[in-house]
Amino acid sequence: MSDAVEGRSDRGRDRDAKGRARSARPRDGLGRPLPYGSEGVARQPEGVVRTPADTLTEAQALLDAGKPFHAHEVFEDAWKSGPGEERALWRGLAQLAVGLTHAARGNRTGGARLLRRGGRAVEEWAAEAGQARPYGIEVAELGAWARELATAVERDATSVDARTWAPRLRGKRP
Repeated sequence: MSDAVEGRSDRGRDRDAKGRARSARPRDGLGRPLPYGSEGVARQPEGVVRTPADTLTEAQALLDAGKPFHAHEVFEDAWKSGPGEERALWRGLAQLAVGLTHAARGNRTGGARLLRRGGRAVEEWAAEAGQARPYGIEVAELGAWARELATAVERDATSVDARTWAPRLRGKRP
């Protein structure tokens, strides 16, 4: 018996046109799956190759909109398609976005852990590369933001507002 939902196989598993597993479920602004047929937030297309400046601009817009899960997907594209020597930078930025996602979802332990891991990764990459501001990223401020949010998440029993806590990747908030 075939499932009536587009993109789902006879076994109810989501597949793309090539048969690879892909979740077709709609998602909310924090990337949480919603029931099939629900109105969700548009997903970021996968595998988009952007310039570093475009990556940072798009990710910042998503972070400012309270969509860190979607910003993580933009960083993930840069991590997977960019030069090998920059992968740790983009992976660290993706971890920061996922850390904020978990913190906003109320996952205090995972959020704090990923925020610290991502902050360290970005700071370590910048130090090894000898770049305090790669692509204009304020590495020191970003690391301080990650530590501050990780501490707040561990201290407080509630989730954080992703929009309020969105980091500034290049410079301070106006």
